[in-house]
Amino acid sequence: MTAKPTGHYLQRTDGLYLQFDRLFHAPIEDVWYSLTNPTAMKSWIGTYTGRPSTGGVRFQMIEEGADWMNVSILECDAPHRFTADSGSGPTAVRVFCHLVEGGGMTTLTLGQRVSGADDAASIGPGWDYYLDRLIAARNRAPHPVWETYYPVFSGFYRDLVIPAPTPANRTVEASAPLD
Repeated sequence: MTAKPTGHYLQRTDGLYLQFDRLFHAPIEDVWYSLTNPTAMKSWIGTYTGRPSTGGVRFQMIEEGADWMNVSILECDAPHRFTADSGSGPTAVRVFCHLVEGGGMTTLTLGQRVSGADDAASIGPGWDYYLDRLIAARNRAPHPVWETYYPVFSGFYRDLVIPAPTPANRTVEASAPLD
């Protein structure tokens, strides 16, 4: 697999998001498991403790030395979508995942709320890297190398044009499915 930056902006009612799409030749439940099972998550991003049904878990990224963080689960409609927040205040991180299945394939759309181009320049390479790790883990292939993504992709994300808010792109609901 040749790494390339894949994110684009999406304006939603609750802010500007950097969004990524990946296609899997697998049933939706299988991809959902990779995104939400703490053991399966260890192979590509990290793990969590706690029970998501309570509305919150503690999550730790796979990178060495990463701290455990509290994550609030704002929405969960298995196996189609979830939205979660980690942290609070101006440093809070909001992430959503939407899955759609058709023709034996599942599309994963993942987005993280960003404040602008500088934010995207560090977040974009990270999500490209972790989503490519997800693909590699599911295919039992070697994981990609971080240095292939960062800082190499930062310029792409810094130069992405942020869409001007218009009635057409301002009306996307925070929980609306993206087909």
